[in-house]
This record gives sequence, C-alpha cells and structure tokens, in this order.
Amino acid sequence: MGPMLSKKFLKTQQVVLMGLDSSGKSTLLYRLHRGVVMETLPTIGFNVVTLELDKKTTLTVWDIGGQGSMRANWRYYLEECEALVFVVDAADRARMDEASKALKKILKDQNMTDVPLLVLANKSDLPDAMTVSEVSKQLDMESYKDRVWEIQACSALKGLGVQQAFRSVAKLLQIK
Repeated sequence: MGPMLSKKFLKTQQVVLMGLDSSGKSTLLYRLHRGVVMETLPTIGFNVVTLELDKKTTLTVWDIGGQGSMRANWRYYLEECEALVFVVDAADRARMDEASKALKKILKDQNMTDVPLLVLANKSDLPDAMTVSEVSKQLDMESYKDRVWEIQACSALKGLGVQQAFRSVAKLLQIK
C-alpha cells in the first residue's frame, strides 16, 4: 500500500463572474489571482481561474464576456453555478438600467434558484462613482427577497475590497 494522503479532497465551488462589458470583471479576477493589475482586452468567451482562498476554500471562477453579443450565451454558464458575482461600473450611471435588466434576466434562469449573489460596485474609487446605496437602488436589490445577496464597493485597479469580496462569496456559499 502507498502512503495515505493527509490532504482531504476538497470540492471546488463554481462561481460565475458576470456583468456588462467594461465593468472590470477580468481586471478584478486577475488582480485577485495574480496580485497585480494586468492589461486586459474585452473578453470574447470566458476566462477561468481557480482561487485557493484558504486551505478549506477553493473557488473556480468563470469570468464571462459581457458584450451585448455575448449575453445570449450567458445562460450556458449557469448550469453548475453555485454563486454569482455580478460586477457593475459604479461610475457609469448611463448603463445602470442596462445592468439592472441584465441582472434580472440572469436571476430568472432556472439554474439560478437559491444561488447566492454578490454585486460588486467596481470603480468606486472614482470621484463620480455612485455609492453602494445608489447602486443597490438602481439595481432594485431589495426586490431579491428569494435569495441571499450582498453588495459591496471595490476598486479592481487599486485592489480595494477585492480580497474581501471573494471572502464574502465563500461566506455566502456556506449560508446557501
């Protein structure tokens, strides 16, 4: 017999990262994964990264492209989704209605029943950015009474709130 493995097998939880194009999803993901800001291009398709938050928590994060032409395919990434992180550009007031409609459509998908939601108000460090309260109102977050959700401010470029955001995802998954 070979030696026993001391590390217990841990299930990797599937997290889907969605939001409109230019909201900062890829920047956020790579900031968390690599600890630095990387130059990103619009995501065509998806990026996937496995994050080990601690010895007990591993997340596989799917960063899905947010261009209008990609959104019809979003539903295909929701089948194994265990938590949704929806990223909005808190400084882009003109697209908040579009973001709200996109979020509502995602959450209506049959695969999203009981899936916890974290909304990240990215670019919150910009002087013209909306507050978390304003973003929450714009996205009509109070209407989501059928699920566990949180909303937080962050800045992918500066790294503010990024680690905390994914620790919150881990907590939401435990509540689920």
